[in-house]
Amino acid sequence: MRVRLQKDIEKLTEQVMSLAALVEEHVRMAMKAIECRDGALAKKVIDGDLEIDHREVDVEEECLKVLALHQPVADHLRYIVAVLKMNNDLERIGDLAVNIAERAEFISRQGPIQIPFDYFTMAQSAQEMLANSLDALVNRDLALAYRVCAQDDDVDMMKRVMQDQFVRELQKKQVNVEAMLNLLFVSRHLERVADHATNIAEDVIYMITGEIHRHRGSDFK
Repeated sequence: MRVRLQKDIEKLTEQVMSLAALVEEHVRMAMKAIECRDGALAKKVIDGDLEIDHREVDVEEECLKVLALHQPVADHLRYIVAVLKMNNDLERIGDLAVNIAERAEFISRQGPIQIPFDYFTMAQSAQEMLANSLDALVNRDLALAYRVCAQDDDVDMMKRVMQDQFVRELQKKQVNVEAMLNLLFVSRHLERVADHATNIAEDVIYMITGEIHRHRGSDFK
């Protein structure tokens, strides 16, 4: 029974990591669509969201199957509970990639626009947090999970800086307000990607230690 449980957990890990890889790719594509004002690429992200939704359901069903068949305890139980929660965060990140892509589609239809915001540093940080949270899951790396949690404050600060830049842009003459609003919303979506990556890291901490670390703020630093 224990051998079968281990095999089922390995299968579950493969499924969730496959979902994670697809989600990461959609975030990259959405940001590329913003950078290049590529409406076709943005539409590809939007149209691909259904596959993420289907995979999220597959992972949840696999988790429930393992729980029903094996009634795991201790480490194995914590792992499955963590994967169930991470699965939801990954699906939400996929939705956020769609939100970014929708902004990109709008921007692609506008006239020449200078992008005053440093999205790409922010996007790089958010994507790095997501990748590291997943690495922490696979490698059961507690230190890396804590590092992801600490990095969330940096992304929050970047968003606040962009909000200040937005106010300054609105004071300029002949600014495309609707375009600027869509660009500002991208920063909010990226901040939420980082929040979900933090959730995943917190679930890794729970999986490894058995302790719930939500709402601990500076304890991560």
